[in-house]
Amino acid sequence: MINYNPKDWFTFIFRIHKADTVRKLFPMFIALSIYSAAIAWLELSFWNLSANSEIKNISLMHGLLGFVISLLLVFRTNTAYDRWWEGRRQWGTLVNSSRNLAIKIQAMLPSSNKEAREFFRIMIPNYAFSLKNHLRKTYKPEEMEALPGDHEPVDLSKHVPNQLASRIQHKTMELHRQGELSGDQLIILNNELQSLTEVCGACERIKSTPIPFSYSVFIKKFIFFYIMTMPFGYVFSLGYLIIPMVVFIFFVLASLELIAEEIEDPFGLDANDLPTDTICNNIRLHVGELL
Repeated sequence: MINYNPKDWFTFIFRIHKADTVRKLFPMFIALSIYSAAIAWLELSFWNLSANSEIKNISLMHGLLGFVISLLLVFRTNTAYDRWWEGRRQWGTLVNSSRNLAIKIQAMLPSSNKEAREFFRIMIPNYAFSLKNHLRKTYKPEEMEALPGDHEPVDLSKHVPNQLASRIQHKTMELHRQGELSGDQLIILNNELQSLTEVCGACERIKSTPIPFSYSVFIKKFIFFYIMTMPFGYVFSLGYLIIPMVVFIFFVLASLELIAEEIEDPFGLDANDLPTDTICNNIRLHVGELL
């Protein structure tokens, strides 16, 4: 995630970063410039069309459809941002649940039970790291802190966060059977333990349910035909100035679509995705301080 000062707005105009849509769209800028220049030359120099030609009326279509395409893009970006913000809320819930679980474990377990405290100190952050890697479809064993002693390794062919959540739950029930935790304390801890799996399910829902395919395809087709037909009508009033105008309008419309595509899956490695690595490290730091 890009950290920036929102008040330092003037430097944004000249700042170019790897997530900037100008980089991604630059080849299309060149192609559209050539295309617009060719249309302008054909209409003005080769065909010698007059300003009263019926082709000029094509610009009326763009005036009517401009409002429609703006509504579609506003809805598209709002939907994508809602997914981004929902993902951030879920990871905020994970942070709070991890802290609350560590605080309650620290208060409930006797200080003499160092083995159980060490178990939770390691496993709670491990769950956060496993969820992050699960959403990215990767696995980084160097991020997972190993438990002391002989423990069964995690099966990577299965759902890793579920395995870790199950081990945390089993350890809690074991402490209850040993008399280290009372029934009332077990009920209190259950809310935090249940929250881990609920956050995982919510993040999986966001990641595995993109915007409907037909809707996404329609917006891309709409932008394409809107831009490709623009030079035909406006060339009579703008001449060769149609070239930068078409490029600029395409930049605005396509950038909104690209931004929406980037943030609708907020758990990846794109520049504007959520800082899940930082969040996981903070969970490990705070849980370690508590336990």
